[in-house]
Parts: sequence; structure tokens; C-alpha cells
Amino acid sequence: MRELVGRVEALDPDAGAALRVITFFDQLMERRAGLENVVRGAAVLSGHPAVLIDTDRSLRIRVTPDGARTEQALPAPQAEWCRLTVDSHITVYLEHPGPAGPVEAMVLERAAMAARTILDRTRSRARPHPHHDTELVEVLLDASAPTEDRHHAAKSLGLSRSAPARVIAGFDGSLQVTAAVTEVLPDDLRAGVGPAVPLLELPQTVAAARAAARFTADGTPTDPGPQVVRAEDLGGLIMLAAAVDAGLGAGPDIAAVERTAAAAPWMLATLDTLAGGISLRTAAAALCVHHSTLHERMAQAERLLGWSLREQPGRLRLTVALMLRRLHRNRAADSVPSGT
Repeated sequence: MRELVGRVEALDPDAGAALRVITFFDQLMERRAGLENVVRGAAVLSGHPAVLIDTDRSLRIRVTPDGARTEQALPAPQAEWCRLTVDSHITVYLEHPGPAGPVEAMVLERAAMAARTILDRTRSRARPHPHHDTELVEVLLDASAPTEDRHHAAKSLGLSRSAPARVIAGFDGSLQVTAAVTEVLPDDLRAGVGPAVPLLELPQTVAAARAAARFTADGTPTDPGPQVVRAEDLGGLIMLAAAVDAGLGAGPDIAAVERTAAAAPWMLATLDTLAGGISLRTAAAALCVHHSTLHERMAQAERLLGWSLREQPGRLRLTVALMLRRLHRNRAADSVPSGT
């Protein structure tokens, strides 16, 4: 789709820009994004502050072109601003004087359609007989949904209003919510677990849970590592995910790990076990090899890596290199289009 957009833009910039807008909002809906993301997309794509108003729910969201949501009182709509109203009570407008150009018109149309779809979904999910848990979780994690609807969703999910809860972000993009005190995860789950917070603060932890999911692995010899990672356990290391997204390159240490891993089928599992910081004898037992065999493997790994693994600094360096390798691999997997 990116290649198609590029070709269209080369032939007709306006048509290419319109296609880019359509693709962007289609991807938002596929990912079941919330209302704020829709308004943010409208602001960033148009280059003007974007506003969504739903008079039925007394809902107002304003986002500036830099992606920031403004919490202060919204400016009164001006008659000359570009706007589109659907269902008589849902209005999306851009703080842009004069008639809408081709891009602005497409942004308004797609943003309004996306907002109406999301609002219709959240209304139906807040009714006494919801369709299934996935819809309830979406209501609970929608910071713009009314508090009453979110509490109703939590109750339907069996969550206590007064007890802390966690967001569990599956590597496949799914989201679950579980009570922090009764947290039970399936053995085959690959996911990131967000911090325990009060129910109404859960939307602010989704990003941390999803970042933690990117540190996970299959737990197989070809992709060793933890299948479940908790954001709280990562501490400041969670910022590595943002650094990779911001363009942090693979670097020489990841190249050294790749080179070392290619030397033998057992190498990745050995490196992952050594990075765990346990004793060599315990590591040998975990790998089901004799401790003398592990010494030989470690010596080979050190030659290929170019640094020692016998002391903590070398193992810490290996740990970070393995994390960065995993983040780059998982980011590449996330970037593969899924149906667009």
C-alpha cells in the first residue's frame, strides 16, 4: 500500500495525499483505536488543530498538529472553519479558515466516519447485554468514554471498582484487563503486562503494556527469551522501545549477537541463559549440558562477540544487546501490513 501511495503521489499529489488519508484512518479502525487517536490523526494530517464534539455525550476533544491534546477550555467554533456534522450531534472541524481543500475535505470525511463508528460501538457496548468481552475492554480503556459507561464495563468484566487492575497487551495486538490481585496468565500467552493502577487510570498504561510486549520472545531455541514481560520489571529499560521507534540503529553489539548466533543452532539459547546472570553451573543445568561444555560454548561466544561474559558488565552488555535485537525484530514484524 505504501508503494501504491508513492506512485499515485508522483502522478497526482492531491490524489496521493487523499489515498494516504484513507489508508491512515482505515488502519486506525483496524487497530480499534480510540476517539483521541482519530482527532490526533486529523490534526497531524491536516496541519491544523482538530476538534471533535458530540453534544449527546457532552464530549469535546481538541488536538493540535503536534499531537498534543489540549485540556483547557476549547475555543468557540468559528463560522468559517472547515467542519462536517454527522448524525446531527457529532461534529468534526479543523481550525482552518476558508473552504476545505481536497486534503482537508478527505480528513474531515474519514475522521467523522471513524468517530461515528467508534461512538456507535461504545454506546452499544455500554448497554445491559454487551456482545463480548473485547468490546467491554475497549470501553474501559477509552479515556473519553463517560465514567458511568466505563464503570459498567468494569462490572460486566468482573472487576471491582475499588481494586487495582492491569492491562495485558498480547503480542498479536489484543488487549485484556485483569484484576491485579487475581492475575492469572495462560501458559502459552506472549504478552506485556502493564502496571497495577485504579480502573479509571488504565488507558494511561496501555502504551507501557504494549511496549513491554515488544520485549517478549517466542521462548523457542530460535527466539529465546521471556514470553511475558512486565513493564514494572523493565524500569527505565522500557525507554529502549521508544528509542528504537525514534530511529536508534541496530549498532555493533546487535551485529555481534547476530554473527555469534549464526555460528551454531544452540548459540542463541546459550547467550540468553548467560545474560540471565545466574551461575555457570545453574546455567549449564538449565541448558541440559555439562558445565565443562558450557565453558567451551562461552569461550566460543566471547571470541565471536568480542567481549567477556565472565563478569557482570559483560553480561549486562549482552542483556541490552539481546533486548535491542528483540525490539528491532519485533518492530519489523509490527510494520508488516495486515490487510491494507
